[in-house]
Amino acid sequence: MEEELFSVGVITNAHGVHGEFKVYPTTDDAKRFKKLKEVLLETKTGNVLKHVQSVKFFKQFVILKLEGIDDMDTALTFKQKHLFVTRENAVKCEKDEYFISDLIGLSVYSDEDVLLGEISEVYQTGANDVYEIKKQDETTFLVPAIKECILNVDIENKKMVIHLMEGLI
Repeated sequence: MEEELFSVGVITNAHGVHGEFKVYPTTDDAKRFKKLKEVLLETKTGNVLKHVQSVKFFKQFVILKLEGIDDMDTALTFKQKHLFVTRENAVKCEKDEYFISDLIGLSVYSDEDVLLGEISEVYQTGANDVYEIKKQDETTFLVPAIKECILNVDIENKKMVIHLMEGLI
């Protein structure tokens, strides 16, 4: 079974002359980088495990130093490459927080136990996420990820129960 990976950032450039990277974080909280001990660095031949040596923050970027990359020229070869963590090393979700990859494909039922469709996309709007639900006829509708609408999420059984507020469908 292939290990599930989560992207935590994209290397935008080298930073300085000692092999540090300027990373654009793709996680919702860049401060999580402080807790990372290791990352998988995308290379042309596959992902390589690298230990994190230091983490700093600059504007919206993370400045990251990884073991074995000690000069700017080497760092520049990784420009536009992704950094990943395994599910095991991902920051644990809080209550009522889920990985987007776990939500995609969930069967969505109404609070009257009627199958409405399945989650096909998750949009992060800032205020709250919005779930796109694809019905059997391939049409879609949107549901805000708020407690008034989302009654139950059961990742293990791939099922979500929602309350259909007036005007959603």
